[in-house]
Amino acid sequence: MADAPDDGALRPPDWSAGTLASVLPSVADRLGVQRYAGRDVFALPAVQRTVVVLVDGLGYDLLRQRSGHAPFLRSLLGTASRVPCGFPTTTATSMGTFGTGLPPGAHGLVGMQVLDPSTDRLLNELSWEDGPDARAWQPNETVFEAAENAGVSVTMVGPHYFDGSGLTTAALRGGRFRAGRTLDDRVEAAVAAVRATPRSLVYLYWGDVDKVGHVHGCQSWQWGEEVEAVDGALRQLAARVPDDTSIVVTADHGMTDVPFERRVDLADEPALMAGVRHLGGEPRNLQLYTEPGAVSDVASTWGARFGDAVRLLTREQVIEEGWIGAVRPGVEARVGDLVVVTRGSFAVVHSGLMRPQVVALLGLHGSTSEAELAVPVIVVPPRRG
Repeated sequence: MADAPDDGALRPPDWSAGTLASVLPSVADRLGVQRYAGRDVFALPAVQRTVVVLVDGLGYDLLRQRSGHAPFLRSLLGTASRVPCGFPTTTATSMGTFGTGLPPGAHGLVGMQVLDPSTDRLLNELSWEDGPDARAWQPNETVFEAAENAGVSVTMVGPHYFDGSGLTTAALRGGRFRAGRTLDDRVEAAVAAVRATPRSLVYLYWGDVDKVGHVHGCQSWQWGEEVEAVDGALRQLAARVPDDTSIVVTADHGMTDVPFERRVDLADEPALMAGVRHLGGEPRNLQLYTEPGAVSDVASTWGARFGDAVRLLTREQVIEEGWIGAVRPGVEARVGDLVVVTRGSFAVVHSGLMRPQVVALLGLHGSTSEAELAVPVIVVPPRRG
């Protein structure tokens, strides 16, 4: 089986230090939101207006490695922070972490596809198709709600289908929504929103870096071209916001390319599915929900097959070792009985259960390599205080 490199896969995030969960609380602190007083860990400027940009898939290590495509962001890397996004390194979980300022165990969005214990069905936390009430699934106050309650005007700028979606409601509720199809549309909307009120927090989301990385790979020329477009748009945004406005750029996770010959298809190896009731998670971080009493047998079978190419974590280990931070009552059962964390350049798919589009992705994330885990926090200070 694949060799296990020294890729950081054995270390849970340090939730007491700066992480993706620290970004919005830090911003809110510097906007004067009392609920988050003293929470800034990035030495952000004290301002009345901030634009926070989240570029899906723009990992810190990838950005530094390919910074020739991003001259504007490269010029700011010297003062940027490099922080872990959390576990697993997937969009749904990271959006919960980002939006609530809490670790996954507290906000409860613990993977891309997880078990809803109340229905014994898998929930895709990205699509939220036939999902539960999002406010009940994630009942904690979001940072946007707290900011609005403190008198800060909050606006989210993203694709139209985010407005009112399950994931948006769970992780990012609060404030107004403005839709924009293109990157230029979203910059225009963000500039208009931050100019509209003297005390404002604007959040702009862009997802195409992640999409291009998934399809073409994060080492492709297409990925570099998309980062060039984002870098140019950020330069324009910085030039157009009011002089008293800061900009904070971050990401939800990084990415790594996994060649198709470095994958195992569970559809071809039915013995690995013996005792597995539900297959959740994603190819770099599978969550196995087992039949009663089958955890040990499933772990033994998977361990014998994959060796050091994966680390197998029981639900109890995920919680006790701190991978998802403090766990809110009711969240524990959402975590797989066994979590399969892939290491090195390796992934596990199931062509019979996963959508063909997922099986066909070249760039992947979800695991704990530094390329997937580390995200940037880049600050563009205001032109005047």
